[in-house]
Amino acid sequence: MSKQKAIVLLSGGMDSTTLLYHLVAEGWEVEALSILYGQRHARELDFAKRLCERGQVTHTVCDLGVLSKVLGGSSQTDSTIPVPSGHYADPVMRITVVPNRNMILLAVAAAKAISVGCATVAYAAHVGDHAVYPDCRPEFILALQGALNLCHYDGGVGLLAPFSQMSKADIVKRGLQLHVPYYLTYSCYTGKEKSCGICGTCVERLQAFWAAGAEDPIQYEDRAYARTINP
Repeated sequence: MSKQKAIVLLSGGMDSTTLLYHLVAEGWEVEALSILYGQRHARELDFAKRLCERGQVTHTVCDLGVLSKVLGGSSQTDSTIPVPSGHYADPVMRITVVPNRNMILLAVAAAKAISVGCATVAYAAHVGDHAVYPDCRPEFILALQGALNLCHYDGGVGLLAPFSQMSKADIVKRGLQLHVPYYLTYSCYTGKEKSCGICGTCVERLQAFWAAGAEDPIQYEDRAYARTINP
């Protein structure tokens, strides 16, 4: 019997990388899709490429950089808007939300899936995203599952979000079980060569490793700031 196949949205960050390894461990055949949408932290795609080369995973990068012209109002697509520091749950983090990003990315992933005869797409939404990102919440996932089921013949495309009820610390624990090479991942919203340690995604990532009883192996400009922020 052939394996089920999934197109995995791979940013190069720790969540999507863990998802890739998780699905392989669960017996899925996987293909990775990374999308350039004009994000400030586009260097994450270099990490996605290296991860796929290391794991011998078929990897496609889709250049949709022109989308930055219509995805304004976010610190991640407008270089004139500073990246805020603090915790994801802070209201100021709404400025990091890229308008309708996951619907766009998952729609592209679904098109890719249909074109290669794959029945499923997957992304790494988790509980920690719920506070600030509407397109990671259970109601969004459920609604989009319904839409993708109707987007093509014979049941369309399925949507997997196996981490949607897991915390980021749970994801780290799962990744450590799977020996995910976290030193090859990148999450910082500033796009700096060395992760800043103070933006929302850096703070959340550091705190997740500590909660999992581990140390994040990547380098940070400031590793202490996250300890001053209430999770």
